[in-house]
Amino acid sequence: MNEVLLRSLTPSVLGILVRRGADFAAAEDAVQDALVEAVRVWPADPPRDPKGWLVTVAWRRFLDATRADAARRRREDLVDEEPAPGPAAAVDDTLQLYFLCAHPSLTSSSAVALTLRAVGGLTTRQIAQAYLVPEATMAQRISRAKRTVSGNGVSPARAKPRARGRFDQPGNVATVLRVLYLVFNEGYSGDVDLAAEAIRLTRQLAAAIDHPEVAGLLALMLLHHARRAARTAPDGSLVPLAEQDRGRWDTESIAEAVGILQAALARDRLGEFQAQAAIAALHADAPTAEETDWVQIVEWYDELARLTDSPVVRLNRAVAVGEADGPRAGLAELAALDDSLPRHAAVAAYLHERDGDLATAARLYAEAAHKAPDLAERDHLTRQAARLNARRCR
Repeated sequence: MNEVLLRSLTPSVLGILVRRGADFAAAEDAVQDALVEAVRVWPADPPRDPKGWLVTVAWRRFLDATRADAARRRREDLVDEEPAPGPAAAVDDTLQLYFLCAHPSLTSSSAVALTLRAVGGLTTRQIAQAYLVPEATMAQRISRAKRTVSGNGVSPARAKPRARGRFDQPGNVATVLRVLYLVFNEGYSGDVDLAAEAIRLTRQLAAAIDHPEVAGLLALMLLHHARRAARTAPDGSLVPLAEQDRGRWDTESIAEAVGILQAALARDRLGEFQAQAAIAALHADAPTAEETDWVQIVEWYDELARLTDSPVVRLNRAVAVGEADGPRAGLAELAALDDSLPRHAAVAAYLHERDGDLATAARLYAEAAHKAPDLAERDHLTRQAARLNARRCR
């Protein structure tokens, strides 16, 4: 069974059902039923036209469900005649589905889950494992998201592009990109690698829409993903960027990302994902941590702060200033920020250690470990605190 093939066909099959008159929620349910049937049937009897087979089975499941639901009898006029089986039309509805899933009425977490289910072709179980929640909880979240999309009367026709790179509501490019970045940042847990899945989805979007921020996001994902193999030690512990074995970085992905980023920047329509990618590219370009161009990184953080006005960006900028101008300059930048920011204590600990104040650094590392969002980061920060305490006792 080719899982990649099924995932690649899911958006177009779903789009065909919606164009035929099915609402989004009912169509998505029918497509999922068809995918389950494909997993059961195809290994012994593979179809000559996989997409046409899925469309036929999904449409029949939709008809069965519609006719069995008395509350939907008003739809019977739409579904009395079943289209004849045959090759499915070569219409790609992937982009319309992206924009449906990024509906502004949905929360970020619901939009991500719906994107993975409807566009990514993942099962509810796979998404639940990635989020580390019970399957029933994730099923409810996805069902609510589908009802929200259907309840707003949204159809793919309303999300078609007006011109290359421009889309109507309900979603918009910025919303879609935020959803994809959230998918990427979910990480690598569960049966499905969400980071790789986000890159796959973003490649699809970049191939179909001429927008520099889409290219910027793809470049950013590729640059971060290129360092993946070096991010953890054999025992699973985190390896900070400065200590990573750069020989394990994926140079082909880095080269591809830099080329994509340069083309996007040449458009002179700078956005936050392009700026983030430029920072990641400067890290990737340095042969060693000591040769990192921190002055230019600070300049890019200045651009990013101007674009986003984000306190998290300013927190990261404080680190860069500490590297470019010395730890005390970084601490001065940090003093202007709210100390309740996520990872504020970890940044303060690092800068105090660079400044030679090991006692304060150890205390702050321990405080940061207590606030860490996951076990791997907590263990890393705890080891940092223990390391400094051991140095002080010598």
